[in-house]
Amino acid sequence: MDFTPTEEQAAARELAARIFGDLSTHERLTAAGTGSDGELWKALCAAGLPAAVAETGLLGLVLVLEEQGRTTAQVPFAASCVYGLLAVSAHGSAQQRERLLPGIADGSVVVTGALTDSTVRADSAVRADPAVRADPAVRADPAVRGGRPGRLSGVAPVVPWLRDATYVLVADAEHRLWLVRTVDARCDPVELTAPWSAGRLTLDATPAERLGAPDEGRFDAYDDVLATARTAFAGLQAGVCAGSVARAVAYTNTREQFGRPLAAKQGVQLRAADAHMDTEAIRVTAYEAAWRRDEGLDYAAHALTAAWWASEAGHRVVHAGQHLHGGTGADLEHPVHRHFLWGRQLEAYLGCGSELLQELGESIVHGEGNA
Repeated sequence: MDFTPTEEQAAARELAARIFGDLSTHERLTAAGTGSDGELWKALCAAGLPAAVAETGLLGLVLVLEEQGRTTAQVPFAASCVYGLLAVSAHGSAQQRERLLPGIADGSVVVTGALTDSTVRADSAVRADPAVRADPAVRADPAVRGGRPGRLSGVAPVVPWLRDATYVLVADAEHRLWLVRTVDARCDPVELTAPWSAGRLTLDATPAERLGAPDEGRFDAYDDVLATARTAFAGLQAGVCAGSVARAVAYTNTREQFGRPLAAKQGVQLRAADAHMDTEAIRVTAYEAAWRRDEGLDYAAHALTAAWWASEAGHRVVHAGQHLHGGTGADLEHPVHRHFLWGRQLEAYLGCGSELLQELGESIVHGEGNA
């Protein structure tokens, strides 16, 4: 394994760090409230960073998301790249790639995902009835041209960045993936722990197109997109945690108690060291999973490992970062509190640590059984 970034990956990370550092400031984040920063998103897209993911791969995306996490920048970068660019590139039909990828790459089309915690079903009558599938009104819909048309019903209670999205990648009860236009669905705003412009997606015989060509059985698409999402959001958590630790270190080096910096106290040093090591564990497991995907190797178990570290260790790190700020950390307006909120939201989004660990254990046992 070699996680050394390529020249292109390093350039993308450096450019992202500069843009996030310049534009995702405390003042702009405060002004954005719980919504996304549209101007920052335009700057990232103008710089070609979403489009670059097609060349830099999942590891390149993880490196960029680390920089986003350091500043808790409020843009749908992770969602649109994972559920849009990478998912359509890997599993979309030729027509879907031609139609959707240019808009996703330049940021004019934003995609998010509803893969878990939903009760969505594909209406069987639409799937089975050739007359319905051949309906000119359905076939003429740009949302379903080039893919297998269908209609979805059900609810996804929490979809991150739904308020920014043009399309939602939806998994039905049988883990088939569908693209739904947000204009065709009911989208109600939902406020989360972190400001992710989330919403509740309600589908009622809503038109949708199956991801992939009509004759392709993409049974592995769900597992691949889920593993990709786990890896990418673990990388985002690594950045959130790194930013929290950096703020804690800066604070404890300047805040004095009884004439000595707080950082001189052994208890503070140990807490900060533990947080640093947890952050490194999140980072390296995310790197490994991303590298394996880019190399065409099996990476589902590695993505689960990264998600577990991001959930379990991420919880510890953002609590430590806030605790090391003392009473200041309890200030809801302080920048470190954003890292706390993001860390807890990512923990919830990735899943409970014990559930992830159980899934990982079952996958290992299943793998050994097949060996």
